[in-house]
Amino acid sequence: MRHGNKVNNLGRTASHRKAMLSNMASSLILHKRINTTVAKAKALRGYVEPLLTKSKTDSTHNRRIVFSYLQNKEIVSELFRDVAPKIANRNGGYTRIIRTGYRLGDNAEMCIIELVDFNEIYTNEKAKKNTRRSKKPVTAKAEATEVVEETVVEEVVEAPEVVDSVEETPEVVDTVEETPEAPAAEEASEETSEEK
Repeated sequence: MRHGNKVNNLGRTASHRKAMLSNMASSLILHKRINTTVAKAKALRGYVEPLLTKSKTDSTHNRRIVFSYLQNKEIVSELFRDVAPKIANRNGGYTRIIRTGYRLGDNAEMCIIELVDFNEIYTNEKAKKNTRRSKKPVTAKAEATEVVEETVVEEVVEAPEVVDSVEETPEVVDTVEETPEAPAAEEASEETSEEK
């Protein structure tokens, strides 16, 4: 029976498991997304999320604690410098696991584990807007739409001026064709027809 065995050992000794999770956490912080198996991703999520929470308060003590887990000072500085400001407003759930199918060799279930705030596809600013309709009209939105309509009207007014200038160009060409050379050419063609 497995009473009290809450840790997934992942078929490794304690030291090997600790080293593997440390390396995976470093890769996740550096690349913002990694491919792995679902079991390893779930173990990594429990390993890296407390470190991400510690990185939100930049202190020497927290940097030393995170360094004791990751054992790489470049990754620690990347975590505190680049990742921490982006996750500052999030209260947990810093990672996302997306299942991608099964591996061909051993049919292990594969996934992508990524940092939530670094995916541009899912974190679209337009999607975060509140779409609930209220009964009260919002004056700021009305003013913004009026400004947009005015700019559109101004653009439409400018367009016919461009068309007028284009229409004037063929008239200039027509006046060029009506120069005295054209009647002379007609007279020359009439003379040749009379000679015949």
